[in-house]
Amino acid sequence: MALRLGIYGGSFDPVHNAHLLVAQAAVEELQLDRLIFVPAAQSPFKPASQPAPANVRLILLRLALAGHPECEVDECEIRRGGVSYTIDTVRELRERHPGAEFFYLIGADHVASLPKWKAADELAGLIQFVAVPRPGLPSVEWPSPFRGLALRGFPLGVSSSEIRDRVRTGKRIDLLVPPPVAEAIANNRLYL
Repeated sequence: MALRLGIYGGSFDPVHNAHLLVAQAAVEELQLDRLIFVPAAQSPFKPASQPAPANVRLILLRLALAGHPECEVDECEIRRGGVSYTIDTVRELRERHPGAEFFYLIGADHVASLPKWKAADELAGLIQFVAVPRPGLPSVEWPSPFRGLALRGFPLGVSSSEIRDRVRTGKRIDLLVPPPVAEAIANNRLYL
């Protein structure tokens, strides 16, 4: 039986509990052998954004995933540097894991933009996409030639930008991120 691998890309700036709930839902619903978190060096959809340094985001992600052996962190996009394109990551991971079946997690609000992604037609043929539900959004319509599934999951209206804003304004984040992540953010005065 083919290895079932999920890819979860994003800035993870910072990682939060909604990311972890999505991961749990993906592993369970898709019966994944492993879920690979791939933090972006720079999102092509957020060119003006300056994420926290990669080493900080990697530390927070590893803290959040401690005790989750079904999840791993892959630094391929950070190592490549520059703008992170999904097609490059999918090609690399498929080369490393020949014969594996891949599932790429994508926010339901980004599905309509898939035809604009770099090498979209090739990407559509290489991987199955899985829409992550967003609270209040309608069901997903997959644009041709993409095919996909939707997680039932645990839709939670929490975002990394909201967490950064809460830190800047002195509001609590301890229930929104794993405890070691909240502690690392506070101790290192991140996002102030």
